[in-house]
Amino acid sequence: MTNTIAATAGQAFTRERTSPAHQAYQILHFAFTVAPILAGLDKFFHLLANWDQYLAPWIVRLSPISGHSLMLAVGVVEMAAGLLVALKPRVGAPVVAAWLCLIIVSLVSMGAYLDVALRDLGLALGAFALYRLASVAADPA
Repeated sequence: MTNTIAATAGQAFTRERTSPAHQAYQILHFAFTVAPILAGLDKFFHLLANWDQYLAPWIVRLSPISGHSLMLAVGVVEMAAGLLVALKPRVGAPVVAAWLCLIIVSLVSMGAYLDVALRDLGLALGAFALYRLASVAADPA
């Protein structure tokens, strides 16, 4: 019965490209492709922010590399996650959501940038919503 309901929902979602649900999927798919790629790229250029300040000191102490080098690696991971969302949103969306949750843990453990942690919680919820929408989208990959 559940598979029948899911199949029916998927058919309706696919058939109606002008539906609000499909448009929400497209918006989230675009946003969670572009935002991680841009944030990842900016780890190398620091045009948007000095990203190194958002890394909890305890993470730097655990890392065998410098905090800045670690943030460069973070940038590569973020760009890869954005590309994964672009190509396979059902796989990439939960990866981005989990990544954002790790960022939240880092920020909250510092007791700083709690406004950014709250914003990232909203983004993580959006990424989880993309995952759910991608499960019935025409091109969920």
